[in-house]
Amino acid sequence: MGDNGRDMSKKNKSKDSAGGSGEGNKTIALNRSARHEYHLESRYEAGIALQGWELKSIRAGRMNMGDAYAVVKRGEIFLFGAQITPLSQASTHVVADDRRTRKLLLHRHEIDKLVGKVERDGYTLIPTAAYWKGNKVKLELALAKGKQAHDKRQASKDRDWERDKQRVMRRHNKNA
Repeated sequence: MGDNGRDMSKKNKSKDSAGGSGEGNKTIALNRSARHEYHLESRYEAGIALQGWELKSIRAGRMNMGDAYAVVKRGEIFLFGAQITPLSQASTHVVADDRRTRKLLLHRHEIDKLVGKVERDGYTLIPTAAYWKGNKVKLELALAKGKQAHDKRQASKDRDWERDKQRVMRRHNKNA
């Protein structure tokens, strides 16, 4: 009976550790204003080239993507404006730039497709989310077109109407 108990605990431990330090597909940061500011079309998953101190800061939850966007340069895609605040216990010999330009890692055919859309069709590349995939940091990149002011107002009206409709339905179902 003692052996079975040990086998069970080993199995449970292996399930917990399979996700790579227990993080799984945990969200790191979201760009909440992206849906409000842009019409998001297709989404792509990209890796990010990070330095060691940046990875430690991300594990501590110090990433902000509020003003971030991606740009095509020399046939490669780079992330601008994402802020990763350095930890106070970071190494003294490394100069930490919290808003440095970071290279995004995509397949060549994906880069070619995105370059075509951005340069010919006038799309913008907007990061919408950063998350853990195993022990790697991934970025969700959306192909987007900017919204006009009247589009934003209409989206706000639609959202308010949906919320009011749900309230009315809940009130009606309680009385029934």
